[in-house]
Amino acid sequence: MSAELCDAITAADEDASVGAVVVTGAGRGFCAGADISDVFGSQLDNGSDERPRTRNWVEMIRSTKPIIAAVNGASVGVGLSMILSFDWIVASTAAKFSLRFVKMGVAPELASSYFAPQRMGFSTASDLMLSGRFVEGAEAVSIGLADELTAPETLLDAALARAATYAENPAPQLKWTKALLNQNASDTDLDAVQRRELETLEWCYASAEHKEAVAAFMEKRPPNFRS
Repeated sequence: MSAELCDAITAADEDASVGAVVVTGAGRGFCAGADISDVFGSQLDNGSDERPRTRNWVEMIRSTKPIIAAVNGASVGVGLSMILSFDWIVASTAAKFSLRFVKMGVAPELASSYFAPQRMGFSTASDLMLSGRFVEGAEAVSIGLADELTAPETLLDAALARAATYAENPAPQLKWTKALLNQNASDTDLDAVQRRELETLEWCYASAEHKEAVAAFMEKRPPNFRS
């Protein structure tokens, strides 16, 4: 499933007709984490202490088109750490979140020990990771773990509406902006931050998308970034 999800996101990223991606769960859960018997149980039975490695998930998410999680139910363990690097998380009031790694005698993964404090602050991230407790949708939004709360029946509509606000913008500039956020959000060297911004601005000024945005403004019409 991990490989299939990576393939789907990569395919969407390479499709010029796609402006943003929404990931949600089928059925009543978003992702309940690793199958304990099939993953951890088989590892112990086989004498292995390593999990299979796939491509760099965080690198893919942070370099792809805008990506949104629509969490419809349980989002537990890797089912939560996998979305912390997303651009926006919409939670249903039926959603339940837990960073339960400590409960299974393992440690956080997928850079969740970085993204959780970035989202929630150090103490709240510590509380969730050290306790492994469950957080429901409303609390998740209140502490910054998720970004938007909706009723179950409007979850996907809300996520798609948010995605549309990203998808209407030019694809290169969206990726360049994500790259700046990746590099600059935790960099304390403001000179380096501004150098990256100025370099990116040079790319923007030379782009067809910038020229189209200016022309559309002058002609009082909506810009067409995907002709």
